[in-house]
Amino acid sequence: MRLPPKFLLILLLAIAPSAFASYSLFNADQAETLKPELRKLFGPQSSSFRYDKRMVEAAEIAAQRAQASSQASCWRYVKTALLRAQIIDSYPKTRYAKDAGVELQSDFGFRRLSVSDPYKAPPGSVLVYGGPGAGHVELRSKEGFVSDFVSAKPSPRPLLGVYVKPRS
Repeated sequence: MRLPPKFLLILLLAIAPSAFASYSLFNADQAETLKPELRKLFGPQSSSFRYDKRMVEAAEIAAQRAQASSQASCWRYVKTALLRAQIIDSYPKTRYAKDAGVELQSDFGFRRLSVSDPYKAPPGSVLVYGGPGAGHVELRSKEGFVSDFVSAKPSPRPLLGVYVKPRS
């Protein structure tokens, strides 16, 4: 029996979240909403999100290792932070920061959010930027943005995407 393409598309969309969830390290039991006193640190929309402790930990690891100014090693620092926080189970292979989003989605179970303003990215998310050269990648922290350095402002480069681990 041959199924119409429209039916196949609907079927694929219905089973896709469960298929991708098995590849994700996200644990719904560990994700939690923020207590009211912490919401002001995470921004006005933080009450509508559940936070995976490991993603927030990755941002904290990156902040601890960050230098005073850029070392031109943003993607290396973010890769290491994600690995040490056990968000990913192997070191990403892409060389350029602007290619990070594709690899995070295809190999590590990340999902791209429909966020176009870096300030609205949830803490712990990975922000990928394009532009000339290798691009830039950084983690959204409670206080700002972290890669190989800490900044209160996001990169001025064009934002290619904001990535997080999906909910199961």
